[in-house]
Amino acid sequence: MRHWRQLGREFRHRGKPIFYRYDGAGPVLLCIHGFPTASWDWHRVWKDLTGHFRVVAPDLIGFGFSAKPRHYDYSIFDQADLIEGLLRQLDISEVDILAHDYGDTVAQELLARHIEGGRGRRASGLGLRSVCFLNGGLIPDANRPLFIQKLLLSPLGKGAALLLGERTFRRNFSRLFAPGKGPDDAEMAQYWRLVSRGRGLAIMHRLIQYLKERKRWEDRWVGALAQSDVPLRLIAGALDSISGGRMAERYRQVVPAADVITLEEAAHYPHLEVPDLVLSHFHQFIERTLR
Repeated sequence: MRHWRQLGREFRHRGKPIFYRYDGAGPVLLCIHGFPTASWDWHRVWKDLTGHFRVVAPDLIGFGFSAKPRHYDYSIFDQADLIEGLLRQLDISEVDILAHDYGDTVAQELLARHIEGGRGRRASGLGLRSVCFLNGGLIPDANRPLFIQKLLLSPLGKGAALLLGERTFRRNFSRLFAPGKGPDDAEMAQYWRLVSRGRGLAIMHRLIQYLKERKRWEDRWVGALAQSDVPLRLIAGALDSISGGRMAERYRQVVPAADVITLEEAAHYPHLEVPDLVLSHFHQFIERTLR
């Protein structure tokens, strides 16, 4: 992970330092990570992806090596603004997107802005060529948060976050992976450092509010899936109790001619659990969109 950080870059969003990786050559691929981790989630697929794309992967504000201000209005809308600002700085106007978990919702907001064109208040000039989703709460009624997530979201969340220790983190994080496919001890320690660095635990109760945002803005974000003229694919680890098989079925009901790939041996982090399978299905999707 030290090597990952050393090869990163920095820009500023609302005056705050934001870490990102930018490597490779070819069309631009935007990778958006999930909660509560960071861009390092992509490390097992990075070499392959950068062999085919110019890959941009930020640590969203509040995550990883980016700033974690304690008094900040964390929101999906602001994270989308952050990404648009980063891409403008890099003079990028068109991207493919590969997103996971929290990043799925950010991608849905970018998709909604794309659909609005120049009409909406949050309309974006960013062109989207395709969006590939990994496991995440794309449709709120099919999402099943862990108990710790519900606790962080509750009025007790601030205190619970400050009491969260490495042992509790490891226990809950390991539940997100299929048996035998989770991080080893060294990787688990790296993830704990990413989450806890910069007093990250003190803002967990603020970051988790995205679960309420999903419900509040459900019509906008689920509507973006239903109305999209951009090619979409969902690659879903079926063993994920949060957003696995149930989410895939709801996605099929919502998205016309839904393109869904189910990975029976993976859970919530398929790009870490079965990276070769994810890459195979992702590249197949991209090749199909270029026909």
